[in-house]
Amino acid sequence: MCPDILFLCEVHYKIVMKKKKISILGSTGSIGRNCLDVVRNSGGRFKIVSLSAGSNVKLLAAQIKEFNPRVAVIGSVSKVGELKKLVPRSVKVTGGMEGLCGIASGRDVDIFVSALVGSAGLLPTIEAVKTGKRVALANKESLVMAGEFVMKLARKKGTEILPVDSEHSAVFQCISANRKETVRKITLTASGGPFLKTGISQMKNMTPSKALKHPRWKMGAKVTIDSATLMNKALEVIEAKWLFDVPSHMIDVVIHPESIVHSFVEFVDRSTIAQMSIPDMRIPIQYALTYPERVANHVRHLDMARIGKLTFEKPDMKKFPVLKLVYEVLNKGGVLPAVMSSSNEVAVNSYLKGRIKLTDIFKVVSRAVKARKDIKAKCIDDIFKADKWAVNYSEDLINRKVF
Repeated sequence: MCPDILFLCEVHYKIVMKKKKISILGSTGSIGRNCLDVVRNSGGRFKIVSLSAGSNVKLLAAQIKEFNPRVAVIGSVSKVGELKKLVPRSVKVTGGMEGLCGIASGRDVDIFVSALVGSAGLLPTIEAVKTGKRVALANKESLVMAGEFVMKLARKKGTEILPVDSEHSAVFQCISANRKETVRKITLTASGGPFLKTGISQMKNMTPSKALKHPRWKMGAKVTIDSATLMNKALEVIEAKWLFDVPSHMIDVVIHPESIVHSFVEFVDRSTIAQMSIPDMRIPIQYALTYPERVANHVRHLDMARIGKLTFEKPDMKKFPVLKLVYEVLNKGGVLPAVMSSSNEVAVNSYLKGRIKLTDIFKVVSRAVKARKDIKAKCIDDIFKADKWAVNYSEDLINRKVF
């Protein structure tokens, strides 16, 4: 084909290609920043229409300057005025949960990226699901706390929920070419975190500064601490149950320190399919944005010869007791997953502030789960009430140091 024809084809492609409009809930966090890097290197495939942050005004303002969204939300209402001074008047600036739900319910959006941290992401995620548009889900708490209700709403609205977590993206990719009924077992891999080789007796003395030094991934503080206790994997077990509509006994966890195999799926014929890549969140994020297409990117390729070997081992349930607790919670169901998740948020925050030890996180969470008597979840309001109860109960335990 001659150069002139190639040029005309390229021009025509750029004209007819419709940019996908993206709204990012949580753009200043680890997932949000990686998502914007995918957009930045996408060759004009995407247009950012709204961004939000919790309290990082300066970074949000810089992102607004680069990506020129129509709307920006800062979670801290007190910082709305500060953000307005830093951005063009053409950008509508709002704040708080009302602002988050406002951009999450926007109709002129093709893809919502739900990357808020913790239970704060539940309500905006629900609003995004209501629109019937694609939701690229990184906020695992939405399904951990209210998976039954969120997935039921998604089916009703015809909403496509695609996982952003590398493990669930891997499972999604492994299953997509097969029928769900042929799946025998899903295995989520875990790096083991910074304390994989640390003795049980030493765990309680591990400081936040040590816990935040993850050997493989660069993540936010909360999820990094969850990785140190393997709570992140427990939450991912619950998330996998709802994403892939499988019973808990079909979901397993294995320690894989190299973080190359992100998950694998065994089928009824005993064949197993694994998804592998270097540990880089831009890969699953891009797949959630471009699916069903696979698009070239600038991420380093996987060099198996350079890696040399991959290792796997069963998790130590005594060292990481939350992996046993999560199956008990799933078997009982109701509001207990929400209680576990919300109690963990309180405990992790307290650990980061130096109020409790690392091993106390599990003690607080298990006490909260066992203390909750009414576990019925008839509607989404029951989930929000259980969340509030778990927060208050856990804070009281920590204040009184009764755990």
